[in-house]
Amino acid sequence: MPIAASTETPTSSEPVTAEELLALPDDGFCYELLRGTLRKMAPAGGHHGFLASEIGAELRNHVKSNGLGRVFAAETGFLLASDPDTVRAPDAAFVCSERVEEVGAVEGYWPGAPDLAAEVISPNDRYTEVEAKIMEWLDAGTRMVVVLDPRRRAVTVYRSRDDIAVLTTDDVLRGGEVVPGWSVPVRDLFG
Repeated sequence: MPIAASTETPTSSEPVTAEELLALPDDGFCYELLRGTLRKMAPAGGHHGFLASEIGAELRNHVKSNGLGRVFAAETGFLLASDPDTVRAPDAAFVCSERVEEVGAVEGYWPGAPDLAAEVISPNDRYTEVEAKIMEWLDAGTRMVVVLDPRRRAVTVYRSRDDIAVLTTDDVLRGGEVVPGWSVPVRDLFG
């Protein structure tokens, strides 16, 4: 079935499945699936991509050198819910080694939420939409959501709906029990 995508309206009368999303041809856009509705996202801008790369690299270097699990790059899909399907893609993600071993190699979308999801706020993002996505990550089982806000040069860390910390460029982002031993000065993330 041909599927058209839009950021504002449902894309088809029938819910789209994760399998159909995975089979879409590459048209230069990124897509997420929200309760069976396809959402089209423009490719990230340069600064957004740089910040996503910075946090992903910091995370990957620590995770790889300490054998903690796997770090996934931007646009890796995580299947958060089924029937109707929800597939979200953070700007960077971490899954602990125990879960990687349990699941094994995955050809399609990662089944479930990452342990850590990192999001970079783009100039055209609405804070209400970002907040909704953060709550989806947490509700699906993500243990830590890190949100970089380039406008404010701040990082907000969500460990639950009630455990929220805002960090400035004078602070240090720490992985705690989610990514043991990981720490990076917030200032370094913004280059």
